Amino acid sequence: MGKQHLNSIALLLPLLSITTNAASDPPRPRGVGPEFAKFYKDAEAFTCISNPSIKLDIARLNDDYCDCPDGSDEPGTSACSYISPLSPPQPSRVKIGQFNESLALPGYYCKNKGHIPSYIPFTNINDGICDYELCCDGSDEWDGVGGIKCEDRCAKIGKEWRKQDEARQKSLGAANKRRKELVTEAARLKKEVEDRIKTLHTQVQGAEIKVTALEKSLQELERAEKGKVFKGTGKGGKLTVLTSLAKDTIQELINNLGRVKNERDTARSRIEELEAILRTFKEEYNPNFNDEGVKRAVKAWEDYAAQDRPGPDEAGDRDLDEILNPESESAINWAEYETTEESDVEVLYKFEEYLPEPLRDWVDAKLRDLRVMLIENGILADPHTDTPESKAVTDARQQLNSAKSELENDKTELTNHQEDLDKDYGPSGIFRALKGHCVSQDSGEYTYEFCYLDKTTQKSKKGGGHTGMGNFARIEIITVDDDVPADGKGLGAGQRYALKYENGQHCWNGPNRSTMVILACAEKDEIWKIVEEEKCVYRMEVGSPAVCGIEPAKEDASGPAHNEL
Repeated sequence: MGKQHLNSIALLLPLLSITTNAASDPPRPRGVGPEFAKFYKDAEAFTCISNPSIKLDIARLNDDYCDCPDGSDEPGTSACSYISPLSPPQPSRVKIGQFNESLALPGYYCKNKGHIPSYIPFTNINDGICDYELCCDGSDEWDGVGGIKCEDRCAKIGKEWRKQDEARQKSLGAANKRRKELVTEAARLKKEVEDRIKTLHTQVQGAEIKVTALEKSLQELERAEKGKVFKGTGKGGKLTVLTSLAKDTIQELINNLGRVKNERDTARSRIEELEAILRTFKEEYNPNFNDEGVKRAVKAWEDYAAQDRPGPDEAGDRDLDEILNPESESAINWAEYETTEESDVEVLYKFEEYLPEPLRDWVDAKLRDLRVMLIENGILADPHTDTPESKAVTDARQQLNSAKSELENDKTELTNHQEDLDKDYGPSGIFRALKGHCVSQDSGEYTYEFCYLDKTTQKSKKGGGHTGMGNFARIEIITVDDDVPADGKGLGAGQRYALKYENGQHCWNGPNRSTMVILACAEKDEIWKIVEEEKCVYRMEVGSPAVCGIEPAKEDASGPAHNEL
């Protein structure tokens, strides 16, 4: 069905709602549609529709001569077919001072009983061609020019059209049902984003409070650590700490020394055993046995035995045994270094133990504050400068860093969701439900694929890498004026939603690839047509239920705007 036919059908839809009383109204002149019948009721005279000052005798109606400037006196002939909005005035029986206008009638009216009424251009009347697509009853060739007689085929054509229309309506119903499902799914996904944003707002507020508390806790711990008098694990100040560290290190060295001595003794034992085997072999082998391998082995042993090697270092072994013996006289008496006398500072802090607990806490806090003040002003040296921080401080710092990381992650996720909520997802946000959904189509040596709001790709069937034809940039509304093929898989005429994909793979000696995906109503997602309009600039025509029953100029339509299927 051609574009012209579809336009005519769309034009005539209002006619289907007009009813006339055939019993009371006079018959309409040839070519007059029911919505214009009121202008032709007078049985004696006719008044030009757009020029009511011009009145004609009824005999001049359809007399094949154009009398009215708007052509309304010739609804059933082609006499006024030259009239158009841009045509200059034509010679006619029009009084001086009058001007030529556009046609008052849309065309010649074909009743097409059994099918859909239609208008055809006045130029088609009696042109010797049966225009069955527009005038299936053949009434446009009423004069039989050239002996042409157009039979009435409306019954057959109407039956076929109703059959096709039933299939179209069924497909449209399925498409509208699918679209409603997509709208519902898109609303659900949007609600998830909105709910997640609310949750993240609460999480961020809680995380900020937690970070603030942990920062305060860490500062208090660091201040408390700085205010401590460095006493180590026992008494005696720094000497006690150094003693403890030395004790652990020396003990570790002694343990390793004992392990190495045991390994050495084991190696010595094995060497003595091997030497004994070789001595026996040397003494017991038969020199008359002519085996060169045996002779070489014996010679090698003789050379080895002739070498002068130092014997065991008995004195060194005794020293090792002395070191490894914890009860020996040379062993370090660690207790001597761990029980030094208390310093004056320690005695001062010991004084706190004799005070009541509330007063002791107050004195302790004041002493710590005083010590911190003296350290911060350079009067006292910080005893913790060269020592690692305590486990409590390390744990507090780790908790703070972890809380900060969680807070930043929540803020980033919140920003991403808020930006997503502000994005254009098309009418009723329907493309949210299709985001990432891909549709592909084989086309010769390539397979083309586009993914909603993601990317378009060209894939070679001969192997090799894929070619990026563009990444999603935005949703546009464009106007198209195309014929719809017989299978109905086409854009047609009007405004359409389009998905623009840009900045694809660079084209050799050309721009970066880009693709315009133009959508029209269809029962299922499918690529209809792919063309390269310019060098590396592609156009895809795609059918989708997502755009059925909506007008691009309106964000949300309550019902089908037009039947595209």
